[in-house]
Amino acid sequence: MRHSPFLLLVLGGVCLGDAPPTYPDRSNLLVLRDSTGKETPIADAAGWAKRRAHILQNMQAVMGPLPGNDRKVAFDVNSLEESDEGTFVRHKLSLRVEKDDRLPVYVLVPKAKGKKPAVVCLHPTSKEFGKGVAVGVGGKSDRHYAVHLAERGYVTIAPDYPNMGEYKFDAYKNGYISTSMKAIWNHMRCIDYLISRLDVDGDRIGVIGHSLGGHNAIFLGVFDERVKCIVSNCGFCSFPKYMKGNLAGWSHDGYMPLIRTKYDLKPEKMPWDFPEAVATLAPRAFLASAPVKDHNFDVDGVKDCIAGAKPVYKLLGAEAKLKANYPDADHNFPEDVRKVAYEFLDEALKK
Repeated sequence: MRHSPFLLLVLGGVCLGDAPPTYPDRSNLLVLRDSTGKETPIADAAGWAKRRAHILQNMQAVMGPLPGNDRKVAFDVNSLEESDEGTFVRHKLSLRVEKDDRLPVYVLVPKAKGKKPAVVCLHPTSKEFGKGVAVGVGGKSDRHYAVHLAERGYVTIAPDYPNMGEYKFDAYKNGYISTSMKAIWNHMRCIDYLISRLDVDGDRIGVIGHSLGGHNAIFLGVFDERVKCIVSNCGFCSFPKYMKGNLAGWSHDGYMPLIRTKYDLKPEKMPWDFPEAVATLAPRAFLASAPVKDHNFDVDGVKDCIAGAKPVYKLLGAEAKLKANYPDADHNFPEDVRKVAYEFLDEALKK
């Protein structure tokens, strides 16, 4: 099924088929523009809901439309492997996430009884190992966060990103405008699966990721409000401060090709930016873990995003739920940095 770019979807009361206003200053979040370019201040949650709908529309202008519920199918879970890991059991599964597409995942289940919080664990770039990085099957040990969190009592799920690990899927031949949107859909289906489990508390679901997984954690939080806590490590910065404003890294077929073909790799031509994406997460808990020596994502660009989102969190009475950690580290996820991240998840999902 191929979607038209003009597919009508209702998001926050606004149809995706209607062209949203453009916002020249995408770090000034508490203003609402109309079709003439007139701006009015946002003073309440209702006003913010309208601006948020514009942001989601503009993100979909780049990523393609979010599929509707008509794309959902029964999971038809295939169990491939099972391994006793001491305090938890590691399951390797295949989930049917849409017609003619099965997603390989690992699910780690603590042996303790009762309903548990759950975390979607999104792996960094790894064509060889994919989801295996998050569960300790290959990759650097500081990226094994699905294991670490299972040991802390969370049910964790780690899916492959399209065309990494064991998962092959041509998003473009299957009607998607970007691989990013296909990944968002798969990750939302992971939440559907978690909620279907009797041992998961569907009101306590989070997401965590490093690098590739870091921005995909944000994207999942943007489009799925069932996610109550989002942690992004080395995952993003504002577009003008990404590689000195050259957005080529975001524009290949593994991400969003329209950034190249329609928006000329230029931040000023983009209809959305990460300050807006972070703000859409409000009033839910969000931690930006941004090492000061990250060579991929400029820490000053992360600080710009936090500064832009802060007034929105304050407006919604959730200023304490927006956090940032700027450790003296590079593009990695060392133990002391993970400790901050895991305690942030505990605060949001266990208390």
